[in-house]
Amino acid sequence: MRIKTVSGLKKVFLDEDIVEKKQLLRGSCLKNECYHYEVLFDVEEVVEYRIPALLKVVSPISDCVKVRRLNHVPVQMAAFGTLKDEHYLRTKPGLYPDILQDIDFNAPLSLTNTLQTLYVEIDPEGKYEAGEYPIRIEFYDFNNKDNLLGASEFTLEIIDAFLPEQDIICDQWFYCDCLQDYYETEMFDEKHWKIIENFMKTAVKRGLNIILTPVFTPPLDTYVGGERPTTQLVDVTVENGKYTFGFDKLKRWVELCNKVGFKYFEISHLFTQWGVEFCPKVMATVDGEYKKIFGWETSATSKEYTEFLQSFMPEFIDFMKSMDNADKRCYFHISDEPRPWHIENYLAAKGIVKEYLKDYKIMDAMSSYELYTSGAVDMPVPGNDFIDPFLENKVEGLWTYYCCSECVDVSNRFISMPLSRTRILGTQMYKFGIVGFLHWGYNYYNNQNSYGSVNPFLCTDGDYFGQAGDAFSVYPGKFGQPIESVRLVTFHEAIQDNRALKLCESLIGREKTLELLGDGKDMTFKEYPREESYLLEMRERINKAIKQAVSKK
Repeated sequence: MRIKTVSGLKKVFLDEDIVEKKQLLRGSCLKNECYHYEVLFDVEEVVEYRIPALLKVVSPISDCVKVRRLNHVPVQMAAFGTLKDEHYLRTKPGLYPDILQDIDFNAPLSLTNTLQTLYVEIDPEGKYEAGEYPIRIEFYDFNNKDNLLGASEFTLEIIDAFLPEQDIICDQWFYCDCLQDYYETEMFDEKHWKIIENFMKTAVKRGLNIILTPVFTPPLDTYVGGERPTTQLVDVTVENGKYTFGFDKLKRWVELCNKVGFKYFEISHLFTQWGVEFCPKVMATVDGEYKKIFGWETSATSKEYTEFLQSFMPEFIDFMKSMDNADKRCYFHISDEPRPWHIENYLAAKGIVKEYLKDYKIMDAMSSYELYTSGAVDMPVPGNDFIDPFLENKVEGLWTYYCCSECVDVSNRFISMPLSRTRILGTQMYKFGIVGFLHWGYNYYNNQNSYGSVNPFLCTDGDYFGQAGDAFSVYPGKFGQPIESVRLVTFHEAIQDNRALKLCESLIGREKTLELLGDGKDMTFKEYPREESYLLEMRERINKAIKQAVSKK
């Protein structure tokens, strides 16, 4: 066997050579921080078939060590044809490492001439004292369990400090309809609710603390005239032209979000995407008949929809207030990604609900600084490639986002990109005081504009919708359980970096903390250190500073 421990920021392809990979033998983390590294392995001599092996973890902290396979998925569109840069790992179709799959420690693990990767996660959860802890991953002959074939050695230092509570708001849009479709449940039946809970728990574990709440079916990524399955949490009844509302499903949703740990509710958009021209799909029981009452056929500012919102908004806010003042945890949307030429539509639509939402936060993804200065958008969420004018003009409370368009120079999470390019976002958001991050796809398993669904295990680009990995960061596993991508876990590392930097600042001050960024202290969202070694070494400097500051107290 050939075995080597490497950084958890590696994406190692099946055809690469283990000899070329830089070894990493130690690292450090805080008491409540997840740490990751990888174990590469293959067999040097030619193997005709395979050698079955058995894995074993030996460590005084083995109960907090989780080992998974970093397996490969098919990638058809790794990058756009011309919209790319030289910092992708590869841009051609092929098998790319992405999916983190559990290991059965009682079943054989195949050793072959192909280079394979184990992904090791240590999650101390505050249970262990500060100190150094060895972690040994052993490979035994499955047919002779006393025969040790090889082992990897790693040492983790746990620093005597805790990451502070996450204060940055992180969002990846959650799609109930994609779960219902993939698992073939009825919408909001008991099986569906359980699957929703499973996917929510993983989201919260990885730093997502605000959730897209489908008060009405979100008018997102739907072709004009088309419909996504109804995921409406509010029941609407119309009798003799008067509206009444039922909030039982929304109540269950809020209670479930509280249970799993979501802190904020992102209320689904009140008007359609890319133009603010039409209404979201709204279903209602009208004089005993269940049917659609609003959608593409209704103008956004029509008298009918205006009267509907005038009835709905006060009752909705009163209901959220009754849920232990959950209204104060709500963020509202008018329309996603309006352009400067949509300003009249946007202002007209916003005018319908502005009075009801005057005490609440209204935010929308948009990348035009001129649109923001017009006063149309209260809380702009610019793409990280269009954020510079917002930073230069010191816009307060600034969020950012990326999607398929953010494909040159800036941070993103495409499967074809290095993991360091995903993780750098946390440090960038610290330096520039960004308070929130938005992404459009936690579990979007449809093609472009939702003409149909895709199998995410076979189609990672939404049928050439966007670069592979843009549409989702979890895969739908067996029994309604999500399977994490390494990109989601690395995004969580970015958030942990953000929290560690803020802890360091609280101990030694902002200027000294910025100095510890080293080569990254002058970074922008487009120009920043590209090497994975930068992030590893930067965090070691930050951890050392925290350790020294804490020891003096």
